[in-house]
Amino acid sequence: MPVPNARILVVDDEAPIRDMLDQFLSGRGYTVEQASDGVQALERLAGHDVELVVTDIRMPVMGGLELLGQIATKSYDVGVVVITACDDVASAVNAMKCGALDYVSKPFSLGDLDAVVARALSTHRNRRRDRLQKAELEALVNEQARELRQALAQLHEVWDKALDAMVAALDAREHEPESHSKRVSEYAAHLASTMGVDPVLLDAIRRGAMLHDIGKIGIPDNILLKPGELTPAEWVEMRKHPRIGFWILSGIEVLKPACQIVLTHHENFDGSGYPDGLKGDAIPIGSRIFSVVDSFDAMTSHRPYRKAMSYERARKEIEAGAGAQYDPEVVRGFLMVKREAWASIRERTAHKRTRPDPVFMRLFKSAKA
Repeated sequence: MPVPNARILVVDDEAPIRDMLDQFLSGRGYTVEQASDGVQALERLAGHDVELVVTDIRMPVMGGLELLGQIATKSYDVGVVVITACDDVASAVNAMKCGALDYVSKPFSLGDLDAVVARALSTHRNRRRDRLQKAELEALVNEQARELRQALAQLHEVWDKALDAMVAALDAREHEPESHSKRVSEYAAHLASTMGVDPVLLDAIRRGAMLHDIGKIGIPDNILLKPGELTPAEWVEMRKHPRIGFWILSGIEVLKPACQIVLTHHENFDGSGYPDGLKGDAIPIGSRIFSVVDSFDAMTSHRPYRKAMSYERARKEIEAGAGAQYDPEVVRGFLMVKREAWASIRERTAHKRTRPDPVFMRLFKSAKA
């Protein structure tokens, strides 16, 4: 059966054959146009919505195979049927390889041509429909991916704000210097980047450093806030906070990558730290980086019982601790960072400090081990 509302372009250098094909196809209900060679056919295709080209292979100026190549190059949305001589099977095969939907060999019956044209038009429309559906599906997927990325970004922002409020409350509860946790997290991320740490780890390092003392919400105030020296028994309790923090964060999927830093942030390179006495490379790189920048921040921040050290003195103290408290490789990375970079981070994080949330404050003040 003829395919309704189809426009066909007949291309042949012999006018009688064009007229014969035009008359037959028009009689079958198709809208037909003519072209005498490939060049004229391309002109017709540029200005009309043609669905199918029926073209002879051998023509002067531009033959059928070259026309096929031009149609592919220009990405015209049109199907092609080629007409070949009975002894030119190779040309028919080449035409199919170049994208022709079908072929007929001279001499052919009009009935055979009718069937080939109907089949080719049906195939072309099915392929066009499939392409449109695929394009629509891809557009839908891209839009949904964009919305998902936007939602994840918003969720990430919400998480960051919640974490900022949480660590600000922790710092305030323990009377830490203003923005301590936020600052060491940025210090750690900057040092990790300077050292060429895998970018995939940077977010975990930043969050792990920011949440390093989250476990202290489980330490009683009479120990955490004690102004004097802790007793051996009190130190046993205090040293539980890395495991408490690990337990808290391990239940939050998005924060699991930060868990190991929270658990091991008090481990020392020489094995003298806690809670597990890990040594050397057994300590995660994020924790080895944190150890250096946390000490640097503590040394260069004012405390009630002492003034802040100068940058130069803090630098020498860290350099002296290489191989004992600190990983020598991390210390080398730390010494590569210019003083101005640390000062810039301190200034930037001070401007972005988060006011402690009163709900968090009430929670932490009442927290008991």
